[in-house]
Amino acid sequence: VQLQASGGGLVQPGGSLRLSCVVFGFTLDDYAVGWFRQAPGKEREGISYTTSNENAYYPDSMKGRVTVTRDNAKNTVSLQMSSLKPEDTAVYYCAAASFRRASLQRFQRGAMDYWGQGTQVTVSS
Repeated sequence: VQLQASGGGLVQPGGSLRLSCVVFGFTLDDYAVGWFRQAPGKEREGISYTTSNENAYYPDSMKGRVTVTRDNAKNTVSLQMSSLKPEDTAVYYCAAASFRRASLQRFQRGAMDYWGQGTQVTVSS
């Protein structure tokens, strides 16, 4: 079982970035997917949670700036970020939780079943 996040990099303030998460070893049909981030010296923060393309949760801090898209046929979840700010600089992780156990509350606690390795996003001029 593996989740592979990619797409991070250096972007200027106000710019956009699209992160991707490909899962191996299980099918997204049976899993909720969350994106998290952790900045140096800060706690990990959940920034999106989705069980389907029609059901996505974003905390107030991210609403309007991120959109998550699932392609279950390709076992891929993408996170489109826009209007990026220097404070968005962090390592971004994708994680998956089986629908047998998944819930928004568990996501908010970071209680996911599988985690990817993270991809660095740096917002700087």
